[in-house]
This record gives sequence, C-alpha cells and structure tokens, in this order.
Amino acid sequence: MNPSTPADYQLEKRAIRRAFDQAASSYEASAVLQDQVGQQLIERLDLVKLEPQWILDLGSGTGLQSRRLNRRYPKARLLAVDLAVGMLQQARLRKSWRQRQYFCQGDAEHLPLATGSMDLLFANMSIQWCNDLDRVLCEFARVLRPGGLLMFSTLGPDTLSELRQSFARLDDQPHVIPFMDMHDIGDALVRQGYEMPVLDVEHFQLTYAALEDLLRDLRSIGATNASVNRPRGLLTPRRLQILRDAYEQFRKDGYLPATYEVVYGHAWSSGPRPEIREDGAVTLPYPQMRRHIK
Repeated sequence: MNPSTPADYQLEKRAIRRAFDQAASSYEASAVLQDQVGQQLIERLDLVKLEPQWILDLGSGTGLQSRRLNRRYPKARLLAVDLAVGMLQQARLRKSWRQRQYFCQGDAEHLPLATGSMDLLFANMSIQWCNDLDRVLCEFARVLRPGGLLMFSTLGPDTLSELRQSFARLDDQPHVIPFMDMHDIGDALVRQGYEMPVLDVEHFQLTYAALEDLLRDLRSIGATNASVNRPRGLLTPRRLQILRDAYEQFRKDGYLPATYEVVYGHAWSSGPRPEIREDGAVTLPYPQMRRHIK
C-alpha cells in the first residue's frame, strides 16, 4: 500500500491494462505532458556518469522515451516493459531497425526479470499506477545491479486537484487517484535501501476550453478511473452538468486549468534487500529470468 493512500483504496490492474490497450493508437498525439516530463527526465542523466549495458524502460508505453534512451546510449540494449500489450505493439512499430530494443509485457510489482540484470531503470510517469510502492521499489532494487541507477518521475497529490474537487460535488466515491507525496516516496526509497536519493517537484498547468476536452485527453492517454471501488457506468447528463458547473469555478482568462504536480527522483541501488520472514529467517531473492520478447 502506498503510504499516503487510503487503506481501502486499490487499483484494478485489469482495468488499467484495458484502458492503456484502448489508448495505444492515440497515446502519442495526446501525451504532451508525459512527453515533456520524459524528455526532462532524460536530460537529468547529464548529471550522472553512466554507461549502461542494459536499460529497463518501465511503463514504456509506445516507446517515446525508449527511442530517446537508445539514441543517448546507442551501445546499450533496452528492454521495454509495459502492462499493456497494445502499447508494446505500438512501440515495436515505431522503433528504428537500428535500435536494440526488446519488449516484454509485465507488472512493475512482479517483474519477470533476473536479479541484478539491469544497469539503468527508467520509469517515466508509471509508478502511480501501482498499489504498493514498497513492493515496486523492492522489485526495482532486485533487478538493478548493485550501483545501478533508478531514474523516475511520478505524480504528486496536487495533480488534477480541480477535477478531484469538482467530482466531490457529485459523491464521495474515488474518481481521481490519491497520488503519492514526495516525502512518502523518499521515505520508501530509504526503507528499501537506496543510496543518495534525490527528489524534487515541478508543477505544470494544462488549459482547456471545456471540461469535455480534459476528459477526452485523459481517456486518449489511458488515464481513466481504475479504482476497484470506482463508480460503474457513464456519467448521466445531469451528473455531467453538475461536474461542469463545479469545474467552472476554476476558469481563468477563458480557460479551465488542469494542474499536475510532477515528482522527479533518482537513487542508486545497493542491491536486493534480504527478506526477513516472521520466524526470523532471512531469505534472498532467487533470480527469475524469462525470455525477453524480441
């Protein structure tokens, strides 16, 4: 469970996978923020000295950042892992024949990779789709070699605050993910034994002429409500009008804003953490390797 998430809140992985599969063909045309954040995350690699042999692009989507990482490290092999097969199919179509990329469907909380197999783990705007932050960071530490680099971005609690407040006028059901606080992420990195973690936050604001444009943008990148306890069915015309009216309070200079709080972070792996069982015994992760999908 993520530290700042309500105890009864869970994401349904099947719903996430289905939404991203459906959005695969429209993703790159609409993922303006994800693209910009990914570029900035790659630029932060200028601050570190690293010549990776294997790169893991976790939550690779259609391969926007995979292609950039390949250009930056042309000698490296890159494994693109995503929950949605549709995204991986688009990534395969878009890559250059020169780029050494491999594709594997997988869940960040249960990576089908060998222990200590990656030099750089790059996760752009993906870990917010996981239920258990500690589990994810433990898996990242497992697949990274000791001294490997974790570089990530995710969304903080101010994200879509206007939409969250507007939905609150309808009911008390979960409509927007309770995103993780930067300090909770930092604490989790320390718990999982990462070295020299560095985190910072940047705020972005996208603007829309109408609420429907924002909702359409979210659907076209796969960012739909995937809570296990989410309300079922479409918004009725009456409820949609209530939502429109509630969002109008935020209109400024003729446009509706959508705020995004982006958390950037990087840290160095000290190797997989030993697991302490209830009986006091200590176990180490056993290497699990499945064939990469070429």
